[in-house]
Amino acid sequence: ETFSNASRASMAASGSGAGSHERRNWLVHILYVRREHDACLAVIEEALAEARGLAEYPLYVKALILRQRGAVAESLTLFQAAACLNPQNVCNLKQVGRSLYLLGRHRAALEVYDELLRLSERDWEVWHNRGLCRVYLKQYDEAIEDLMRAKSLERHDATFLQLGAIHALRDNFRAAAETYLEALEHSPGSAELLTAAGLAYLRLGENDKALELLDASLARDPTDPRTVLAAGSLIQDKPDPDGALLSYRVAAVWAPNSAPLWSNIGMCFYRKERYVAAIACLKRAFFLDPFAWIISFNLGLVHLCTGQHASAFHYLSTSINLKPDHAPSYMHLGVALSRLDDLDNACAAYEKALEVGGGHLCELNYAITLALHGELEQALSHFQASERLLTGLLETDKCVEPGMLEQRQLLAETLGVPLAVSPPGA
Repeated sequence: ETFSNASRASMAASGSGAGSHERRNWLVHILYVRREHDACLAVIEEALAEARGLAEYPLYVKALILRQRGAVAESLTLFQAAACLNPQNVCNLKQVGRSLYLLGRHRAALEVYDELLRLSERDWEVWHNRGLCRVYLKQYDEAIEDLMRAKSLERHDATFLQLGAIHALRDNFRAAAETYLEALEHSPGSAELLTAAGLAYLRLGENDKALELLDASLARDPTDPRTVLAAGSLIQDKPDPDGALLSYRVAAVWAPNSAPLWSNIGMCFYRKERYVAAIACLKRAFFLDPFAWIISFNLGLVHLCTGQHASAFHYLSTSINLKPDHAPSYMHLGVALSRLDDLDNACAAYEKALEVGGGHLCELNYAITLALHGELEQALSHFQASERLLTGLLETDKCVEPGMLEQRQLLAETLGVPLAVSPPGA
């Protein structure tokens, strides 16, 4: 719940002398904070029967219990009744706004929070919840203003987390990272803030900083699946599949039904060339989330490596339907179609890959496919395009996939042309 035990206790005490029907308020409060909800409801019903339904605190606590049990609409009615009995009690109005928010009635909740601000403009919680409502109404600029106002009144992790989430939602990951770092100055031990900051830096491509923050988060909460998954993916990219698998083993205990987790485990086995285990893990991920394009793409990759070209075609086509702007999906689809002896559709797939942003690997694979089918003149054209793109990568100190160097050398010998440039150490 949003409010502290002290707030409820003060409500219980405030009416203790108002009437005999309120003599049970102390008992209602004690049973509620002990989470003895059934006994608490029994006492509340006695109090409400004695007061003919006009007891503010029993109504308030009954509404809290019903909302915790999922009866949000019923809780709203009870909070409104409590607010009618005591319109000056801001706790009642706050809970009315909270129930409206949970019901998805965000504009109505905003009206309640506006009324609360007329009573007091220095309540951080009202500004915070007002900002949450504006997020769901997609009024992001106004939401940021409200949350910044809440932050200026009192610093709470929840406000910083929501501010960062809005920046991330708008793809402003730099602002999100700075927001989380500001929060960490006041809550340096918060595992949730450390994880959020690490994920923001991960999206910025600053992997070393991301891993540092995620490791710090794991030192405080080693069982958080989201943190373990993110840290494992960074270890996996090093590449260190064995180290990543150790991290994922922890996450699998706490999140056994996480599709991204099983997808990453599958790709660790793929890197270790244990293809049967990779397919088993990826199919479990696919079962858990059949609409995640990356899982279908990974399944297509593994099936290509095992020579199951028809299955690879199936999964890569699924991936393309889910994410039609991912160039590697079209490129690998072209490889699968080539191995199924469908040159025309393979060429169409490569052309589409180049259209949506395929790089030197796409040009190289296109050239290899054409050369294998005897189209040497067209193969030469695409090989030269690949060499030009590769030269640009080397000039900007970008790393080159080592697996393609041998194929590139063989293709150059087949076409009878020299390599335009040799990568360092080749």
